[in-house]
Amino acid sequence: MMGIYLINEKIHINGHIQDESVDIQQKLLLDLMKAERIQPVKLNPYQLNEHYTIPHALLYDLKLHKKQIDCLLMYSKESIEDFAVTYPARWLILKSYFDTIVTVA
Repeated sequence: MMGIYLINEKIHINGHIQDESVDIQQKLLLDLMKAERIQPVKLNPYQLNEHYTIPHALLYDLKLHKKQIDCLLMYSKESIEDFAVTYPARWLILKSYFDTIVTVA
C-alpha cells in the first residue's frame, strides 16, 4: 500500500513545544506506516522530506502528477481542521486523491 503523510507544524500536542509536537507526529505516523506496511510516496523529487507540511503544496503536487494514492496519514482530524474549514473546496479535492484517510489519534 502507498501513502502520503501530512504533519502539521503549527499544533501543540499535549502541551509540548512545536518541535517536540512535530517529532511526536512523525514518530507515530512512521510507526503506523511500518505496522501497516505503507510505503511513503514522494511526488516531488525536490522535496526535502518524505512528508508534507503544507496542504496546498500537497494538493498542487497531486494535481500535477494526477496520482491516486491509497491513503493519507495524519496525526488527527484536528491537525487538518484549520485548512478544511478555511478551504473546504480544496479539502474536498485533496481528499478525493486518496482511497482512505487514516489518523493516529
